[in-house]
Amino acid sequence: MNFFELAERRRSIGKVTDRPVPQVLIEHLLHAAIQAPNHHLTQPWRFFILQGEARKRLGTCMAEAARQRADTAEKEEAYFQREAEKPMRAPLLITVASVSDRDDPLRIHEDQLATAAAVENLLLAATEAGLAAQWRTGKPAYDDHVKAFFGLRPQDSIIAFLYIGYAAIDPPPRERIPWQAVSFLPDSTNGWQPLQPPHTPTS
Repeated sequence: MNFFELAERRRSIGKVTDRPVPQVLIEHLLHAAIQAPNHHLTQPWRFFILQGEARKRLGTCMAEAARQRADTAEKEEAYFQREAEKPMRAPLLITVASVSDRDDPLRIHEDQLATAAAVENLLLAATEAGLAAQWRTGKPAYDDHVKAFFGLRPQDSIIAFLYIGYAAIDPPPRERIPWQAVSFLPDSTNGWQPLQPPHTPTS
C-alpha cells in the first residue's frame, strides 16, 4: 500500500489477541520511529519495550502510583486492581519518552513534538506490518513514580504508552472533518478563510 492508503487505514484498536509480536517486527517499528524529524537532531526519544512479566511489574507500579494520588478511603480496591491490569491489555507495550539535555522550555517542547512524531511513525509502521495499536497516556504518563520505573527524571516526559498486538476486532469506522474545512487561505481583509466554507443547515 502507498503512504496515503496507509495513513487512511491506521486506526486506534484497543482489543488485541495474546499472540506475541515477533522480535523482527518490534525492531522494524523502532527503526521507523527514529526516522522522525527532529530540530537540532537532539534525538530525545527513548523506547521501553515491555512484554511478559515486565508488564505486570509496570502494572504494580501504576497501582502504587494511583494509591499515592488518591484518597484510598474514597477508592475501592477494585479500582487499584484495574490500574494494575492496564499494561496487560496487549502482548507488547512500548512506552515512549522524551528526554531533553537542556533545561530550556523551548528545547523541551520541541523535543516532545519530535518524540510525538516518532510515535506516529511507529504507529504507521505497525499498520503496515498488519499490527493493531493504540496510543494512550492518562495520569500514569505524568506521574513521577511511574517515570522512575523507567529510570526517567521528573522533568522528562512520557509521550505514549503504545499497546500493540494483532487485532481481535475489525478496525472501527473513523470520521474526520474534511481537510478543506481546516485548511485556510488569506482573504481580501488580511484574515483567513477555509478552503471549504462550513456547512450551513438549510430550513
